[in-house]
Amino acid sequence: MNFEYNNKKYEVVIEKKNNKNTYIRVKEDLKVYVSTSYLTPKIMIKSLIENNRDSIIKMIQKREKDNIKQSENYFLGEKIEIRMCDTKKTFFDGQTLYSNSKENIEKWYKKKCEIIFKEHLDNIYNNFSKKVPYPSLTIRKMKTRWGVCNKKLQKVTLNYNLIYMDTKYLDYVIVHELSHFIHFDHSKNFWSLVEENEPNYRQIRKEMRE
Repeated sequence: MNFEYNNKKYEVVIEKKNNKNTYIRVKEDLKVYVSTSYLTPKIMIKSLIENNRDSIIKMIQKREKDNIKQSENYFLGEKIEIRMCDTKKTFFDGQTLYSNSKENIEKWYKKKCEIIFKEHLDNIYNNFSKKVPYPSLTIRKMKTRWGVCNKKLQKVTLNYNLIYMDTKYLDYVIVHELSHFIHFDHSKNFWSLVEENEPNYRQIRKEMRE
């Protein structure tokens, strides 16, 4: 079943539940969801949709506007478009990220964090491998720190939000945290080690503070 408006077809999803009433809503994927009783006949559902046509159109228009507001985001420092659509799999074509829900977009970003952060950690770790045990990696959102080093647990924690930024910032944070395994302070020796692995660290730090 489809709902037609403005020369477009919007899929109608019927959800049978133990409801006494029938509820109609439009979700991020722009499908029309009808939640109703198991006993409601299909002909009555069609009638309800038709009787609520104006309300459904308003819901579609609002949802489309909301999707447009959320349509721009960043991935590794590049502005990308996020397009909500009827797709079973979230995918990125190099310019546009296609998905059917915010939840799946979040899952996509988390997966990219796991893959990309580990790749960069592995590459940079090669410069520290003689003095530093290979650390475990944790990724989480942090409000005040880009990274954390736990020498006792041999763990590096990286800020999830680095996935939105150019990889030079990710690399700097990794260098910074791995350097703390050798110098657990911010002494001259520490910054010399950071500079050895990231010569442009001063400029990068300045940009991250702006």
